[in-house]
Amino acid sequence: MINEQIRDREVRLIGENGEQLGIMSAKDAMKLAREAELDLVKIAPMAKPPVCKIIDYGKYRYELARKEKEARKKQKTIEIKEVRLSPNIDVNDLNTKINSAKKFISKGNKVKISLRFRGREMTHMQENRYILEDFAKELADIAVIDKPIKQEGRSLTMFLAEKK
Repeated sequence: MINEQIRDREVRLIGENGEQLGIMSAKDAMKLAREAELDLVKIAPMAKPPVCKIIDYGKYRYELARKEKEARKKQKTIEIKEVRLSPNIDVNDLNTKINSAKKFISKGNKVKISLRFRGREMTHMQENRYILEDFAKELADIAVIDKPIKQEGRSLTMFLAEKK
């Protein structure tokens, strides 16, 4: 809330340089803000009495937007990369998949390993669990199991994340 939108009877006023000006009526605070050719902005509406500050509102909004933009810039998004396997995968193919998973994990991404079953392979789903377990053992030096092996429809999935 700014200027005339402030309807409180009493407010605690903070000056433009950050000094405490005490508790006064909202009208008196508004007069002081007009004399300084600045805006009266309610900073803490839930306080008793509410805290208002004399500042340049346009500059205040610009500073808030800039801080928010900086915070977004520093934020890191974690992607989930997927490695798909099949129950009858050969050793060399498995090693290639392990190397690609290592690359993803070293870049800071999480990796979803899914073992997909088709047709009659569905009957041997639990016997092929060892493929995912071996995959996790191979990456144990750089990764930890984020979510354990779980059956989702026609596939078994597991998530790996970088070791801290």
